[in-house]
Amino acid sequence: MAASPVNQTSLHHFRSKSFPTRAHPLISEFNEQLSRVRGSETTSSSSTSLSQKLIGLRGLHDCVENLLLLPCTQALAQEQHQKWFNELLDGSLRLLDVCGIARDALLQTKECARELQSTLRRRHGNKMELAREVEKYLASRKVVKKAMQKALKGMQTKLNCKKNEDLAMVSLLKELEAVTFLVFESLLTFIAGPKLQSKSNGWFVVSKLVHQKKVVCEDEETDANEFDKADSALQSLNSHKTSKSDYSILVQNVQNWMGKLESSIEDVEEVLECLSRHLVKTRVSFLNILNH
Repeated sequence: MAASPVNQTSLHHFRSKSFPTRAHPLISEFNEQLSRVRGSETTSSSSTSLSQKLIGLRGLHDCVENLLLLPCTQALAQEQHQKWFNELLDGSLRLLDVCGIARDALLQTKECARELQSTLRRRHGNKMELAREVEKYLASRKVVKKAMQKALKGMQTKLNCKKNEDLAMVSLLKELEAVTFLVFESLLTFIAGPKLQSKSNGWFVVSKLVHQKKVVCEDEETDANEFDKADSALQSLNSHKTSKSDYSILVQNVQNWMGKLESSIEDVEEVLECLSRHLVKTRVSFLNILNH
């Protein structure tokens, strides 16, 4: 699914209460950023694709941070809008929680990957010791996958599907929340591996603000990402029962994929860390509006 842009027509009822008569330039910027994020929804499951989605989302949140600094946004905290404002506060906290879960999972996997690579270099010829270390890594991955599955199930919460007819800012922020959850769904699925994707697609329900369905072809659903390729290489290594030379090739293959996995995790971590700071700033802005 993808979010629809906040167009100029949909704002004409709101401008007298939320924005100046002439649409604020930040609204156009928001629409452009939203289109970029929406356009990335059907791309592959690789870390590069995910990083692009997260970068686009970061730009979207950066734009909204600037909108929240405008004096007209203080109307969000008025008593008649309290219900909407409380929903936005709750949503900002849920986004931070999901972001934290993803960051913890990436860090845990990266540390396990580094430890395994160190073991592979030290014990290149000892199959039994290598097998034990590989099993430890795969056990850790199982824990991470279960955590991702639990987090995805927790994202079943429906977003309010009725647009606010008084404040355009509320509708805009609801769209931001919806598209952020969609990208985070992609992030959690990326960490867990594509095998979880067919399940996760049915878990998250977005609001009617999101008009277009996310179309993912069958090939993309089964296309392995760096996590899944590393897992498969390790399983092949553990089940291999042939010559020493062939085993050495498999070990090299595992080292290669573990190295790529670590690099992919670091790329995603860098963007996610920046996005996390944006989420914190947005929540602080909400709290400041409430306190005023």
